[in-house]
Amino acid sequence: MIDAINQTFALFQVNYHNQYYSAFGDTTNSEDLAKNLWCKKLKHFSPLTICNAAEKIIAESDYLPTLNKMLNACRHVGMPPNIPTIRKAYQEACNLPSPKTEQHWSHPIVYLAGRDVSWHLLANETESKVLPIFSDIYQQYCDRILMGEKFAVEASNETPELEALPASKKHNQQQIQHLKELLN
Repeated sequence: MIDAINQTFALFQVNYHNQYYSAFGDTTNSEDLAKNLWCKKLKHFSPLTICNAAEKIIAESDYLPTLNKMLNACRHVGMPPNIPTIRKAYQEACNLPSPKTEQHWSHPIVYLAGRDVSWHLLANETESKVLPIFSDIYQQYCDRILMGEKFAVEASNETPELEALPASKKHNQQQIQHLKELLN
């Protein structure tokens, strides 16, 4: 891990020479503090992921990255290829019909994030309200995948939505009779 952080800072020093010295000066104290912070915050990523993320940043950015940008690059580089983006996962969670456990999910964490948010909330609230909640929960599952955790959609005792169950003619007549009694 320490070697990966040192390699990353060396790459940044070579590629962002003026910005690097402007940020860290000629003293090693501020550089050491930054390396210690990065080491703590990036500890759940593999050294290979950290180095690949640094190379990705160098290829795509003209500016010395912040720790936040490095965290996001590590998440992107280390994520398995079959994990959908937050936006696509949100759309999938909103659009697949019930019963949810019987659907073909692009990845189990899409189902789990939708379940944790609440299917009712996803179906009945505006995207501007629900997407931030879904994003936070989905990102937590993504972080857990990066730490090596495996997930699956488990069959449950999920009952079909009420509108999926048609009422019998007898039941409907009983309900009408009950309403008439209430109104009289």
